[in-house]
Formats: sequence, structure tokens, C-alpha cells
Amino acid sequence: MPNPFTTRPDVTEYAPAFGKYVQLALADDIQVFLADQLAEMMGLLSSLAERESLVLHAPYTWSIKQVVGHIIDCERVFGYRALWIARNDKTPLPSFDENAFMQAAAFNRWPFEELLAEFEHLRQSHLLMFRHLEPEAWQRRGVVNDHPATARAFAYVIGGHAKHHLDILHRRLRR
Repeated sequence: MPNPFTTRPDVTEYAPAFGKYVQLALADDIQVFLADQLAEMMGLLSSLAERESLVLHAPYTWSIKQVVGHIIDCERVFGYRALWIARNDKTPLPSFDENAFMQAAAFNRWPFEELLAEFEHLRQSHLLMFRHLEPEAWQRRGVVNDHPATARAFAYVIGGHAKHHLDILHRRLRR
């Protein structure tokens, strides 16, 4: 039986822009979804050669390395938001420009194996953080992008955002 505090958030718990990601995280319990997704990502990409990780597949404009780097950056931001809200800090959090992040990062120069390890460690860190949240912390409210949000919603945003990109990676790699 799923934990009632980790089930899908209500639409009042996140900005409309995050709705597509929340909907993509098809889970009765986000913690299980995130753990399964980690295994899926590692299974899909761990055997990919360095040269394959640099390939651009039209119509996409990012290499696989860049996609993984983008997932890492976004997971860090979304995880920070979840923590901020869970710890009951009432200071509003701003938006961020993921394209500016990408322009400031040189993911194609990083060893692909290290990018995957970084994702794995980051996801494990978030799994531990979520595992130890008190029930009321999941439903605490904060403000992100001038919109009310809960820690629970950002756990779903993490999973849904990664799923969005994993689905594309599956298509690109035909796996």
C-alpha cells in the first residue's frame, strides 16, 4: 500500500508549467518510481560507448551527454526546491533558465562514465532525502516561480522530467 504522503500531488501543489512532468510520473508512490527509474536509466545508458554519447540524432540538438547533464542540473534544482519546502523555509524561490545552464556547461568534455555516476549518486541522494522526510514535510507549501508548491510535487517533477528525457533517449537509441 502506498504512503498517502507520497502519492500524486493535487494540481494546487505546483505551477501549471510543471503539470506535464507530474503527469509523466506514473506512480502510486514516487519513491518507488524514482528508484525504478534509476535502474532504467543506468540499464539504458551504462553500456553506451563514449563516442556514441556524443552523437546528435536529428531533430535533437543535444548530444546524449548533454541530455544527461541537463537531467542532472534539473534534478539538482528540483531536489533543492523539494528540500527547501520540506524544511519549511518560506522564502520564495525563483525560476531558472535551463538553457542558460546548458550554455554554461561543457558536458561534452566530461567522461560519459562520470556523468552517469554523477546521476546515480544524485538520484541515490534524493532517494535517501525523500525516505527520511517526515509525513507533514511532504505536504508543506512554499512558493516557486510565484506559485504555491509542495515538496511532494517536486519529487514528482524530478521523476516526470527524467521520464520525459528517458522516453526520448529510448527513441534515439531504439532500445
